[in-house]
Amino acid sequence: MNIKVVRGNPTPEELAAALAVVRARAAAAAATPSGAEGPRDAWSDPSRIAAARVPSPGPASWTRTYWPS
Repeated sequence: MNIKVVRGNPTPEELAAALAVVRARAAAAAATPSGAEGPRDAWSDPSRIAAARVPSPGPASWTRTYWPS
């Protein structure tokens, strides 16, 4: 693993902290089986914001096409 500092002049402690984070992330990624996704957060689920029922076409259907809040 090669790490290159592009800008700045980090202290040895800052480099050690950055390397610890990178190694922890790599270990966590290696521990999860490939192809398996982690749990999805509810806020990122597209069905959360999708309407339960698509408005049927008609003369007043434009009034039901607002984004649900």
